[in-house]
Amino acid sequence: MNFIKRLFTGLKQEADTPVTVDSSVAEEAENSPVTAEAENSPVTAEAENSPVVEEVPEPEPAPSFPDVRNVLQIPVISESIFPENSDAVLIKAQPSPTGDQCLFTANRPLMSGNSWFFLDFESAEGSPLAEGLFCLEDVETVLVCEYTVTVTRKDKTLVDWVPLAKEVGAAIRGALEGGEGLIAEKIIADLPSEDEIREGIQKVIDDEVNPGVAGHGGNITLMTVRGNSVTIQMGGGCQGCSAADLTLKQGIHTSFRKAVPKVGAIFDETDHTAGLNPFFS
Repeated sequence: MNFIKRLFTGLKQEADTPVTVDSSVAEEAENSPVTAEAENSPVTAEAENSPVVEEVPEPEPAPSFPDVRNVLQIPVISESIFPENSDAVLIKAQPSPTGDQCLFTANRPLMSGNSWFFLDFESAEGSPLAEGLFCLEDVETVLVCEYTVTVTRKDKTLVDWVPLAKEVGAAIRGALEGGEGLIAEKIIADLPSEDEIREGIQKVIDDEVNPGVAGHGGNITLMTVRGNSVTIQMGGGCQGCSAADLTLKQGIHTSFRKAVPKVGAIFDETDHTAGLNPFFS
């Protein structure tokens, strides 16, 4: 609880410092779309020398600050994302507005009904998909959830995802075409029930998280549990707060994973645009 309180106090102080956004980031991302429309040949770093065309939707232009960083959500796999009945492995990438993460969506299931967070290479042992991704120099963490992989990069100063995204796409495709299980059997066998996840997450919300955010007029609600993935919603002072996503990642995620180590994806369905943004009022 003291950790959460100290975190929110620090966040409020940091939030008072004005932040600027370099508009060239959005222009560069728009002019350099990262895509993945896989065929049987591997993706190469030089697109012009490869028959494979990486195909990714253009990232949306970076908004003006105060900015709200959104937690990447699982997209619906449908014909609006991929052509129907395609025999090829298709992958599309969506960088986050802040550039530290990129969501890769495949037209093949990667982990059915559940998710898993890989903190480092050691945690990826026996999972070919995660092992292949951690072999890439700039990959920090990997979150596998149904049809998606969310990659966090080590170098937070880089805004161009094109080079790394090509490598990530090739690694995902290679794992899918390898014909082996993508996630270690031990991980799948030890997955907890939804009731265990719900009970553990609700307890840490009640005992640690909400008492910590109460001083800022906020509250966190557990909305749904699907497999070992959870969806939460921020309310009160947390809704619309420009530091909410930073709080979510550094404070709430840490508390959840410490109390319930086998929780997978943590999604936030808060409509921050409807909040009052207390740190910038």
